[in-house]
Amino acid sequence: MQELNFPKYSFRFKNSENKVSIFDDIRKKFVILQPEEWVRQHCLQFLILEKLFPKSLINVEKELIVNSLRKRYDIVVYNSDGSIHLIVECKAPSISINQGVFDQIARYNSKLKATYLMVTNGINHYYCQMDFENKRYQFLKEIPDYIK
Repeated sequence: MQELNFPKYSFRFKNSENKVSIFDDIRKKFVILQPEEWVRQHCLQFLILEKLFPKSLINVEKELIVNSLRKRYDIVVYNSDGSIHLIVECKAPSISINQGVFDQIARYNSKLKATYLMVTNGINHYYCQMDFENKRYQFLKEIPDYIK
């Protein structure tokens, strides 16, 4: 897999039927290693090890309904009160981050109401803070660390 713009992390892999899988610490299972999954696993480690979010507040690949369509978000981090702190949209490294990706996460956030958004393809990372009053987002240099 391609080297990403994250710190180096160690992962557990397994090979079965000529398919490589990577262990997901949040879902507690091996998942097939695709380029987007490689980015998602790095991002999870980044949130846990660098930003200090407890694993218990992180959710991965869950369904939500947006405009009567079934969608799946990549990563959501909750606040301890159950509200949503952060949504992360992961793309494969070969996918460029464009307005369409920001529109996608904004649609998800119209339902989820997260304070922060992160979009990454493993190479480029973008962080935003929501301004719900003015219905827009403001770009940040990074997302804040977890605060108890």
